[in-house]
Amino acid sequence: MASLAPFVLKRPWLAKMLEPVAAWYTGSAGYRQMGLRYDDLLEEEREEVYLALKRLSPKESYERVYRIRRATQLSIQHKLLPKEEWTKAEDDTPYLSTIVNQIKAELAEKDAFDSMNVIRKH
Repeated sequence: MASLAPFVLKRPWLAKMLEPVAAWYTGSAGYRQMGLRYDDLLEEEREEVYLALKRLSPKESYERVYRIRRATQLSIQHKLLPKEEWTKAEDDTPYLSTIVNQIKAELAEKDAFDSMNVIRKH
């Protein structure tokens, strides 16, 4: 699936114009009302995410598990956190996706080396 993100990011005026729509969309997703951060939503079953989780510090790992368990409990109870406990936009910073991107690059490099053909010149 093609992404429009590079097209939009190359045009600052368009990015500025779409900021309110992006903020509304993120707010309507609902994960911040449950105290989650965007990176908490990454699928743990993907190999690169699984490996990235192993690289998290114990503190980050504990905080992630806490947020996910609290959100699960809220979901079961059909409740949201009080507004003052919602995740703020400035707190919703990537903590896992940077590691995931690094691991993707490492895996791609490993695959490139594993599938390399060596041609001997006599």
